[in-house]
Amino acid sequence: MIEKVNRQAQSQEPMASTDTNSFSDIPRLLVVDDEKVIREILADFLSLEGFYVVTAPDGAAALRMLEQSKFDMVLSDLKMPGMGGLELLERLRTEHENVLTVIMTGFGTVETAIEAMKKGAYDYILKPFKVEEVVHIVHRGLEKQRLISENIRLKEIISLHELSEALQSTLSFDDVIDSTLAAAVYNVRCDLATLHVRDDELGEHVKIGQLVHADAPPEAEDGALNIRTVLAALPTSRTLLCHGAAQATQYFDTLPRNLVSFLCVPLVARQMTIGLLSLYVFVEESKFTTGQRKLANMIGSRAAAAVDNAKLFLNLQQTFRQTIQSLARALEAMDKYTAGHSDRVTTYARLTAEYLQEPPERVELITQSGMLHDIGKLGCHANLNKQEKLTNQEYEIFKAHPAYGKDILDPISFLRPIIPGVHFHHERWDGKGYPLGLSGESIPSIARILAVADSYDAMTSDRAYRRAMRHDVAVAELRRCAGTQFDPAIVEAFLEAIDQYREERRRQASPIPE
Repeated sequence: MIEKVNRQAQSQEPMASTDTNSFSDIPRLLVVDDEKVIREILADFLSLEGFYVVTAPDGAAALRMLEQSKFDMVLSDLKMPGMGGLELLERLRTEHENVLTVIMTGFGTVETAIEAMKKGAYDYILKPFKVEEVVHIVHRGLEKQRLISENIRLKEIISLHELSEALQSTLSFDDVIDSTLAAAVYNVRCDLATLHVRDDELGEHVKIGQLVHADAPPEAEDGALNIRTVLAALPTSRTLLCHGAAQATQYFDTLPRNLVSFLCVPLVARQMTIGLLSLYVFVEESKFTTGQRKLANMIGSRAAAAVDNAKLFLNLQQTFRQTIQSLARALEAMDKYTAGHSDRVTTYARLTAEYLQEPPERVELITQSGMLHDIGKLGCHANLNKQEKLTNQEYEIFKAHPAYGKDILDPISFLRPIIPGVHFHHERWDGKGYPLGLSGESIPSIARILAVADSYDAMTSDRAYRRAMRHDVAVAELRRCAGTQFDPAIVEAFLEAIDQYREERRRQASPIPE
């Protein structure tokens, strides 16, 4: 048996309107009591106060109403046949978290009502009650709910704006992951967040990051999520919310200890689930609410596009590096004496750049330039590694390889940023180098770093026309030429970096030039 009473509201038919007094804005109350007289009294007075009121005779009928319609508050008797107030309260906590509950009781003591509040009730009313008292509690509860909702919406707007700003400002895959996890942990207020992203090569989702709240309990660990089960139960348009181990166990191969709430949000891009954002709570009083689920879903929506873009950019970077490596291998295949030269020059140049505390993007650029610094030798149709001294003609051919390198790379737009290192790595500090005779700081710093790294490796490697120099001899030669052939500051940075590198390799028992 379900009764609907709303004498005032019934005269206000639903209509398309922006008026704040429209039917859709009237607070909706559900009165649950097995005594018909009490239901009717409360419905009459609350309707006169402007509320839309629905009544139900017991907890089971109330739950059916809650499944069919949205309500802002439930006023429930404590003792009823079938499902009583406490059982109804438990169901509301897990299934309708945003609904305020007021318990009415004519049995027991105040302690009984307080027990109900500990289980999630907003307030209690002792029977026999005064109607004015009930109306006051309803108004106070709805006002509190309104303020909470506005606060949540404000926090949502701020947090989503901050997340959007962070995600739009970078294409770094790691930065996108870090920003998403931080937004989830500190805005949704969970103990732990993890992110799984689909690996296209493996064809499955792999865990690529997690963040634990600073105040999380010691047991805040994620266990082993069964990705296939989650994906099968998780349509792309919904989130998955579980309270307690009994509900969550089917989604885990190894269930987290003391899990209280589990929330999983799909990251959907290009109509595919490209990732899973999983949130965990391990404190009983912090079960996920509908508002938190909504916020987590919005965070997942913002993050999905950013993760997808970052993955695409990462793939482009990998393709870029593979292209560079292929070109370098093509060069080294021409001459066994230069095999490994590009790799070593790249290592030495990167070490020097890191010692100089160059920004990460500059270090990456220098690394790429090191791999291709001699690519122009592909255009030199002469034996430049013969045992005899090069003739003047052969030397002029050799001197052309920086310019050939520029010509080879220039048509490839994504390789153009490395051209300065390739084109000018044979320029000299004193202006006596080639191809343009640049001097001092007019030589790009990337080329000055490569010049030192290239010369050191040339001296410490075997060539067709001579044996490799010892490390100390090569160091002495670099010092002698600092200020003429090389930038003195780069030489000092290189020598410090190479000493640290050699010491580290000694500790690892790795071979180094003596």
